[in-house]
Amino acid sequence: MSGSLGASMINHAQSGSCSQDAASRWRQLADRVLGGHSLTEAEALEILASPDDELLDLMSAAYVLRRRAFGNTVQLYFLMNAKSGLCPEDCGYCSQSKVSDAEIPKYNLLNAQKLLDGARVAAERNAGTYCIVISARGPSEREMNAITTIVPQIKAKYDLNICACLGLLTPEQADRLKACGVDKVNHNLNTSDNFYSEICSTHTFQDRLDTLKAVRSAGMELCSGGIVGMGETQTDVVQMAFALRDLGVESIPVNFLNPIQGTPLSGEGKLNPRYCLKVLAMFRFANPNSEIRIAGGREIHLRSLQPLGLYAANSVFVGDYLTTRGQAPEADYRMIEDLGFIVTQHEEPAGQLRTAEPHAAVSET
Repeated sequence: MSGSLGASMINHAQSGSCSQDAASRWRQLADRVLGGHSLTEAEALEILASPDDELLDLMSAAYVLRRRAFGNTVQLYFLMNAKSGLCPEDCGYCSQSKVSDAEIPKYNLLNAQKLLDGARVAAERNAGTYCIVISARGPSEREMNAITTIVPQIKAKYDLNICACLGLLTPEQADRLKACGVDKVNHNLNTSDNFYSEICSTHTFQDRLDTLKAVRSAGMELCSGGIVGMGETQTDVVQMAFALRDLGVESIPVNFLNPIQGTPLSGEGKLNPRYCLKVLAMFRFANPNSEIRIAGGREIHLRSLQPLGLYAANSVFVGDYLTTRGQAPEADYRMIEDLGFIVTQHEEPAGQLRTAEPHAAVSET
């Protein structure tokens, strides 16, 4: 446990009525959100700026919202970097962009057998969703054909939802993905409209919105989140959370910048675990019924406080990320089990939850 949080817990125990006031204030806000209140910008900023000695009260209130929507279940996602590097975009956070000097694997789209092998690993690790990701401005016709051919094969063989992350999409491409069986498409907003030009110049925030609207029009669920720690303000983080709320995004991955050497943002990512937890709590208050996933950077920024994050979030990636290593799957299973939470294959209403024990650990393949 970090020294700061340990001190906060001691202060929390000693502060008497002051602590009770904080607990009451955050719980009252949670109750208002449960009653249909939409979090305001002032309330969201108050969460992000809240003192550390209120952190446990804040997380307790966030858990009230999480429990109402998802009970004590946890969704697992598995990422397959199906095409690495070679991207013409200049996103400053990304090790695969054209402005990155990071030493990463570079290869074109994996063949069908490797994509099927990835689906097998996802199923073995008890992931509910298999994420197929390519680095590109948008998919080529060859890549679209390959994805739309392999997805039905994966779904016929494994009980997996499919999330495709293929870059910018046209309405016609979104329709094709829906027709082949893709369940949701990931396309992150990444930050606020106001800050977007600071991290990318080769496409715009509006381009990303247009892709999400095309996905929605095609009848698929939206998976969209962002990255915290790129030099943005707290207002930018709040505006991103609210933009996702306005879009009705079903699945929100919250990444904490991993400042990869060789990328333009390698000097950013100055975060502490307490702030990261406040970010997760704010996203839960702003999007009470959305799946919130603790995504890239959780291991290096939340560190020993990772378990607390699941009192606000209800999902994690199991295994590695696109070009960086993740925590061993066994550590994730143990963390979830220690919390008394249950891995569930698919989203289920809180009133109809599975009662099975958490799945056993699966060895690395």
